[in-house]
Amino acid sequence: MIIEFKVSNFRSIHKKQTFSMVASTGSELEDNLCTSGCHGKFRLVRAAVIYGANAGGKSNLLSAILFMRMLIISSAKESQQGEIIPINSFAFDKSSRTEPSEFEITFIKNKTRYQYGFAVDENRIFEEWLFAYPSGKAQKWFSRVYDIKNENYSWSFSKFFKGGKQVNDLTRSNVLFLSNAVKLNNEQLAPIFDWFQKDLILIDPPSGRGLGSNASIELLKTAEGKKRLLQFMLAADPSIADIHLDMKKPDEEKIQLPSSMPQEIQNYFKKEIMSKDHPIVNFTHSEKISLDISDESEGTRRLLAYAGRWIDALDNGRTLIIDELDNSLHPLVVRFLIKLICSPEINKKNAQLIFSTHDTSLLDNELFRRDQIWFVEKDESNSTQLYPLLDFSPRKHEAIGRGYLQGRYGALPYIGDWRF
Repeated sequence: MIIEFKVSNFRSIHKKQTFSMVASTGSELEDNLCTSGCHGKFRLVRAAVIYGANAGGKSNLLSAILFMRMLIISSAKESQQGEIIPINSFAFDKSSRTEPSEFEITFIKNKTRYQYGFAVDENRIFEEWLFAYPSGKAQKWFSRVYDIKNENYSWSFSKFFKGGKQVNDLTRSNVLFLSNAVKLNNEQLAPIFDWFQKDLILIDPPSGRGLGSNASIELLKTAEGKKRLLQFMLAADPSIADIHLDMKKPDEEKIQLPSSMPQEIQNYFKKEIMSKDHPIVNFTHSEKISLDISDESEGTRRLLAYAGRWIDALDNGRTLIIDELDNSLHPLVVRFLIKLICSPEINKKNAQLIFSTHDTSLLDNELFRRDQIWFVEKDESNSTQLYPLLDFSPRKHEAIGRGYLQGRYGALPYIGDWRF
């Protein structure tokens, strides 16, 4: 579970911005809350939504979490000394271009709170630190700080951390110590790495890598999994009577590759594609009409892709992060997805959902608590500012959706006059 995330000097984000899942003292919609179970027993919200104008920075905030996850996972793989780190700093301030970007996340894994962060530019990790709170009191497990003048690192390891001194000399300047230590079989850090790799799930990330249905396909491979997936789909779309999965090798004629690609390379990729079975999904609707997934609406395809991830998150208490959850989905379907996360009867493992949207119909005090709503907008320096609805001290039953569209909370696009 995420408690808090901080980021600075990343894309449209200049000064440090803080996003929190910690609940306020408000008493409304208690089902939307969960207790962390670790020492301190944080009250956390199960879901949070982010609003703002186009280009306001919603996607960049989510991209910052994606970047942090990506760097941790990729640092565990082979990398070469001097390899460039793909970081984008704030572009509208000259000094920021030469300063590191900073990321920090506080989360809970196996009932223990962790606080991990690093500062990085395209050439090296400038700082890296990890605090653990296994008994409620902070334990600083390790830290590294780059000394620019002497061109070396200052390392610090506490008595609570094992095996650090055997790894630090093997950690290159463009590699995270956390990732390298796990790669070299440090069991103490493995749960932290696993949380980033397995429990922090970014669906349809703002980097544009696309929406995959792999989790749903895996469910369709077993009778029990198919039953659960079908129940999920039926709850949102009653017209679906059945879902069928076939694993087949594709027809060579249907494999489309760029014509500019050399024939030798085309032949190689075709051979690779033809050597593996690929999923063929068909939906059966009322009156036994069968449609290939390619003939289904974008909303149905998107719902299928979400279904497997949602079921997995609910089963295992994962955190889902989605840019523009409402894309191609009816508002009632979006509400259905949110309510699954906010239901303590269904969400027994305390899964979380963080998403952005433009759908103001979700600004409903029967769906969200006041501490679950966040906004972003650009300031005069073109820098993203992130702030919670609570900054405006809204009344308990305030018409938040109407107030937002009236400009009460900011984060709206500027619409000028345009005449023919």
